[in-house]
Amino acid sequence: MKPLRSILLLAGVLFAHGAGAAWPDRPITMVVPYAAGGSADVLARVMAPEMASQLGQPVVVELRPGAGGNIGAAHVAQSSRADGHTFLLGSVSLATGPAISTLTFDPLRDLVPMGGIGAVPNLAVVSPTSPYRSLAEVLAAARARPGSISYGSSGLGTGSHLAGELLAATAGVDLLHVPYRGSGAVYPDLIAQRISLLLDGMGSAIGQVQSGAVRAIGISSTTRSDTLPQVPTIAEQGAPGFEFSLWLGFFVRSGTPPEILARLEAAHRHALHAPQVQERLRQAAAQPIPEDAAGFATYFRANAALWADLVARGKLQRID
Repeated sequence: MKPLRSILLLAGVLFAHGAGAAWPDRPITMVVPYAAGGSADVLARVMAPEMASQLGQPVVVELRPGAGGNIGAAHVAQSSRADGHTFLLGSVSLATGPAISTLTFDPLRDLVPMGGIGAVPNLAVVSPTSPYRSLAEVLAAARARPGSISYGSSGLGTGSHLAGELLAATAGVDLLHVPYRGSGAVYPDLIAQRISLLLDGMGSAIGQVQSGAVRAIGISSTTRSDTLPQVPTIAEQGAPGFEFSLWLGFFVRSGTPPEILARLEAAHRHALHAPQVQERLRQAAAQPIPEDAAGFATYFRANAALWADLVARGKLQRID
């Protein structure tokens, strides 16, 4: 019986090795839970072919926008198979969601970090015909007339919404939130001055600024950007200590086999260092974050703990 048992065990090992070697056996889907044209979508479409070149199968970008990124994230966390053929391009909403709203899934339990991409600051932008020439002027108007300053966002729980909430809390002002479906939908109303302000991710805002469609009056990072050195930080303009970034990273569903996660992580790290991807990140003024799965997991959990603490201390209100 011992020789037969050894043969069966060996056969099982060879079968498992063969199955792992055959992965992926069909196209892979990268779920982007945000609207077309935003910074996440733009970056995804640059990274997808680079990852495909390493995995031997096409990487298809699938947009599933809505609910601040939670619709697409829930799809990966709950509806996809844990076989690595579907993964998520997630953002800061995965860290903020458990703290500020009731989700149908638990990002910390149902998703596994695959690797970080970068942390992109937000630009505070106004219409080029706006009377406000600086964020300090916007905050002064908000203090003088509470509720008179409105800001648009990509939707409840998105980075542009949370940046606005954090600004109001840090500066001690009352701002009127106006949610839209994606940042692209905000710009026509912003340009026409139907709303006062937008705190958009730099990746999607910078093109609007450089074209002259809007005027940048603040940046959410702790230091000024080399890309727009003339734009002062928000912290310089009446909101001491203010900092916000829209970090991006990849996640897979919990239960994905470690060897498949390792293949995806390697493909991600290859794509991240491709010249065209690095150029996109440079244009967006992205700051580096841990790119390996283990380091990114630590970063993600620390960020989630930070937002939970802000809510617990009453610095930020839940939205449900």
